[in-house]
Amino acid sequence: MKEIKIPELAESITEGTIAEWLVKKGDRIEKGDPVVELETDKVNVEVNADNAGVLTEIICEEGTDVEVGDVIAKVDENGESGGEASDEKEEAPKEEAKEEPAKEEKKEEKQTQQQDTSEDTNKHDVIATPAARKRARELGIDLSKIQPRDPLGRIRPEDVDSASKGGNEPKESKPAKKEEPKKSEKTEFEKPVERMKMSRRRQTIAKRLVEVQHEAAMLTTFNEVDMTAIMKLRSERKEKFVQKHDVKLGFMSFFTKAVIGALKEFPLLNAEIQDNELVLKKFYDIGIAVSTEDGLVVPVVRDADKLDFAGVEKEIGNLGKKAQNKELQLNDLQGGSFTITNGGTFGSMLSTPILNAPQVGILGMHNIQKRAMVMPDDSIEVRPMMYLALSYDHRIVDGKDAVQFLVRIKQLLEDPYDLLLEG
Repeated sequence: MKEIKIPELAESITEGTIAEWLVKKGDRIEKGDPVVELETDKVNVEVNADNAGVLTEIICEEGTDVEVGDVIAKVDENGESGGEASDEKEEAPKEEAKEEPAKEEKKEEKQTQQQDTSEDTNKHDVIATPAARKRARELGIDLSKIQPRDPLGRIRPEDVDSASKGGNEPKESKPAKKEEPKKSEKTEFEKPVERMKMSRRRQTIAKRLVEVQHEAAMLTTFNEVDMTAIMKLRSERKEKFVQKHDVKLGFMSFFTKAVIGALKEFPLLNAEIQDNELVLKKFYDIGIAVSTEDGLVVPVVRDADKLDFAGVEKEIGNLGKKAQNKELQLNDLQGGSFTITNGGTFGSMLSTPILNAPQVGILGMHNIQKRAMVMPDDSIEVRPMMYLALSYDHRIVDGKDAVQFLVRIKQLLEDPYDLLLEG
């Protein structure tokens, strides 16, 4: 009997939720076949079988939270699909000889499953970073015994290390905390409500957004850009552009190129904090926020500075399709240096985007609306205007640099001919 375990997925992913079983009990599977879809905080991944055989037992049903190394199913290498294990056809004496070990094995499995269930309940009641969970497994420490120093109650690797040295007292108030939500769930609403379990990705998004607001000194500065020149240029070039590159000339390539130009002049917006060091990134991997049914994801356009306008448009289009079809891979989402988000596609006029940590800058685009503008000669003209919002981490970026960065983006967008020619 072989086990199907949750494999190592990526350095930053140590847990997930069983989203869907792709096979059912009694099915014949071959080595390498995808057997289950696992939902992680970033993307959905498929777990493949390490051995051929018949799936005899599913230990973790859909919706179960699991961690790397957890046993989720069992495979009989000698079994036959649609039936019981092959030892049914053997003679009675052989069956009797195996009967006692089989009973013992089932007893042990039952005890192990009960123990695992108890441990899983404790593990998943605890709020801890993936790195902390990994460290706790390495040291053999029960997370439920650790008192976090984080005011939000989130256990971090340093809390685990402290507990391993005896410097961390067990939590005493945890049982009381468990009961309080249950009471409030029954009495909080007098009128009908519907309760829905949050997906792992939505839970992660919620936690990360709160963490960013507590850890970063986030501030937002605003400006507006006259889109007249870009819209005129797109109108003039759109047909030739499609004929030559087989892709439409959209707004995102202009904004991506403008951001890259501004980042080269203000490199602190392309940095991040690691311990007591500033890491200035010498590459331009631009994240483009995409809204999906499961929540917001930010696939990354790699080396966007080396792509021309057509290359940027094609890459954004490909990543957008992969996001909508749930085909994004982990490497599509990791390592971005700056993010662009476009709330204007949903009609937003103005917003304050939240940083995509550990990045220190995010540009928010908004709806284009015609407004009466006073021109340099004091005449009044109707122009297509867009509000821009730049959120930044004040720990690294001073207000002066942030304002000038956004002004530079505005200048590049309002004179896009040079931007298009320079690429």
